[in-house]
Amino acid sequence: MWPDLRQRATASELMDDRTIGGTELHETLRELRVINRVLGAAAPTVEGVAQLWRAAGRPTDVTLLDIGAGSGDCSAALLRWAAQQRVRLQITLVDIHPETCAAAAAAHRDDPCVTVVCSDLLALALQPVDIVTAALFTHHFAAEQLPAVYRAMARAARLGVVVNDLHRHPLAWAGIWLATRIFSRNRLIRNDAPLSVWRGFRADDLRALRGAAGLGELQFGWRPLFRYLITLPGDAYAN
Repeated sequence: MWPDLRQRATASELMDDRTIGGTELHETLRELRVINRVLGAAAPTVEGVAQLWRAAGRPTDVTLLDIGAGSGDCSAALLRWAAQQRVRLQITLVDIHPETCAAAAAAHRDDPCVTVVCSDLLALALQPVDIVTAALFTHHFAAEQLPAVYRAMARAARLGVVVNDLHRHPLAWAGIWLATRIFSRNRLIRNDAPLSVWRGFRADDLRALRGAAGLGELQFGWRPLFRYLITLPGDAYAN
């Protein structure tokens, strides 16, 4: 049945259930890594980080906090960008699920510049870093929760915040629904991938978010394959 995409879905994704783990979770993370690589999911994040880096005068040392990092899909792309630009990048990956954090730590066991922290964003005592990123993370929150999430990220960012998330669009929903039924038998992927799009954003949602206290400088732009690149200056809440 075709969903009504005029409003964001309120149903929780199956992967938001922290009791799910073991082989099923690890297989899901493996499939997500493939999907994200095929769809170039990290590209808006890398673009936003590069923009902030250039605006800051191209520093040679950058610290970055990636919130809702999953098993570290975006961090690999960011490390490649940093190597190309000869930037010494230190990344801290934050996720709430212990097994997901373990998978991220395993994926980056040979990367001394990557640290993994298992915590809830809003319960984490965030130490200031240069850039805070969040990819495919903010759509997990209801509209009334989003301002607090963005303000928490902005308070921890000296240069700015880069958010990469989904555009809620019928073509995006239909495409991922069909692809997951052709290429996957994983119940989490089949349920959560289309639901993620339905929980995604439209321009009106992001304009409303910009109207929240401390978020007046939030900027956003559409990117290919139904993504939004959303940026916010660092310390926006304090301004």
